[in-house]
Amino acid sequence: MTELFSLFSYGFMVRALIVGSLTALCASLLGVSLVLKRFSMIGDGLSHVGFGAMSAAMALGAAPLPVAAPVVILTAFLLLRVSESRKIHGDAAIALVSSSALAFGVIAASLSSGMNADVNSYLFGSVLAMSRGDVVLSVLLAAGVLIVFAAFYHKIFAVTFDERFAAATGVHVRRCNLLLALLTAITIVVGMRIMGAMLISALIIFPPLTAMRLFRSFRGVVLCAAGVSVGAFLCGLFASYWFSIPAGASVVAANLVLFVLFWAAGAIRTRLEYRKHS
Repeated sequence: MTELFSLFSYGFMVRALIVGSLTALCASLLGVSLVLKRFSMIGDGLSHVGFGAMSAAMALGAAPLPVAAPVVILTAFLLLRVSESRKIHGDAAIALVSSSALAFGVIAASLSSGMNADVNSYLFGSVLAMSRGDVVLSVLLAAGVLIVFAAFYHKIFAVTFDERFAAATGVHVRRCNLLLALLTAITIVVGMRIMGAMLISALIIFPPLTAMRLFRSFRGVVLCAAGVSVGAFLCGLFASYWFSIPAGASVVAANLVLFVLFWAAGAIRTRLEYRKHS
């Protein structure tokens, strides 16, 4: 127990704990809608765009986070617009943008300083990457995401399940989709420093899928996904500290373990219900 509390004596661990927990919470809430709308891979595409923007900022000597945020947000709107046009399917548009942005980021990094430790921290995350300024900006952005999500919860719920019915009831579907894309882009930018461009999308995909193993209602899935996401992040962060392994990878591993456990519990419950009614 003493060792557990000793990690809070390190400033970088406290910063990682604050930003990571908020990012995990935001990602899980948005992930439920993205998974149900079959648009969950937008997180992967936006993270690659964020890596390209951060690499370019690093090459120009600018602050990575303020540069990446508007670029990722504009890309989110662009992906949504392209997917709505039906000229290019959503998954194809995401693959096109993500691969191009990742290649651009690698080129920018190699031309400026080579594939050094800073670039690796953008790709795979690092608890050492967060400065005090990054923490303040990240907390403000994450708080904004949570407040907006709570304010538009019912509209997001309606758009997630049936856009035509939502439009018939007076919900502006396009604005809600743009809002969802905006919140996702902000969450990706906030979490990239800790999770990395290659792993941040796991925070969007794993918690909702895990919660869906046991819950069926939208509210139940949202609440469970939030708890699973934050819990997995804490377990991953502590494991990263104890075993000296990358934080992003350990968080994803913790999410995978919880998914398997919930899947097993859901399978057992289904079998018991089948026996009860047979």
